[in-house]
Amino acid sequence: MNILEHPDGVAFKVKVQPRSSGNRLAGMLGDALKVMLTAPPVDGAANAACIEFFASLLKVPKSRVEILSGHTGRTKVMKIYGINSEELKKRIEA
Repeated sequence: MNILEHPDGVAFKVKVQPRSSGNRLAGMLGDALKVMLTAPPVDGAANAACIEFFASLLKVPKSRVEILSGHTGRTKVMKIYGINSEELKKRIEA
């Protein structure tokens, strides 16, 4: 997984599959982390679900999770504030 370090957090690419049977990580797809979400891709529901999913997975407040790009597509760049790449890897693998 390609993780970009920022002074205030980390950014990484995700590939979202909406309307899945459950919210979960599904491994890697190229250089992106594949995420399956139950939410449909309408009215920002999948984006909101993606933010909630990563906040819960990484044990950070939703206010520390942001979609930097890809708001209207399935490939997104997520930014998590307040953690580094080592902490991100540790929490994803847990």
